[in-house]
Amino acid sequence: MAPQERVLRAVYLGACTLIFVFLLAPILVIVPLSFNAEPYFTFTEGMLRLDPDAWSLRWYREIAAGGAWTGPLANSLLIGVAATALATTLGTLAALGLTNPAMPMRRFVTALLISPMVTPVIISATGMFFFYSDLRLTQTHLGIILAHAALGTPFVVITVTATLSAFDPTLLRAAASLGASPLFAFRRVQLPLIAPGVLSGALFAFAASFDEVVVVLFMAGGSQRTIPRQMWSGIREQISPAILAVATFLILFAVLLLATVEYLRRRNAAAS
Repeated sequence: MAPQERVLRAVYLGACTLIFVFLLAPILVIVPLSFNAEPYFTFTEGMLRLDPDAWSLRWYREIAAGGAWTGPLANSLLIGVAATALATTLGTLAALGLTNPAMPMRRFVTALLISPMVTPVIISATGMFFFYSDLRLTQTHLGIILAHAALGTPFVVITVTATLSAFDPTLLRAAASLGASPLFAFRRVQLPLIAPGVLSGALFAFAASFDEVVVVLFMAGGSQRTIPRQMWSGIREQISPAILAVATFLILFAVLLLATVEYLRRRNAAAS
């Protein structure tokens, strides 16, 4: 390798490293702070000296003991799973319609369906609050599930539409020629082939619901408090490093989701 190429490669690697540090450092710094033995949000002198007594699982034990976090965790899982199921069903049906060449104004309808992704969440939350208030669904689990499903559906539409673009429609015609009904052909031929895209969209929809806080701030009552809502209250009302321990769990959860999505993407690419 020529000296000039070595210099360019070193500059390239240095720039990549700086970008990774810029993007990840504010997030990863939470992890070591969650092991602070003292109730502080900063590194103590003992932690910097790597003193074992300065590091502790104190805040993780506090979370494991339940208390203020059990109810929000149950609400987050209940709302996330229900909203994901609804968003996956609606988003998959919408993607099937959008990929039909006979459907008129497909681009316009697609723009409308994915508009919640580009609309500021505060605007969506305000609109949902007034809309669901008239229906008496604010401060109910059903209202938040419907609101989160609306926010998660665009993710399903995009991923399933991308998967359907690689689907061969002659397979459905072949199934029909053998006497299969449209529903049977979809269930036994098309759905298994687009399943990785559907699952990827479902994971994104679940993540969108699980860490959403703005809509919950507008619509939730005391019995619908979720993990992000509890963290928000903890920062404003009682400063506790237990929040950092919860944030560490959420980081691990996000990494697991991304790994699953990447696995599904590679599996879909190999199948196509």
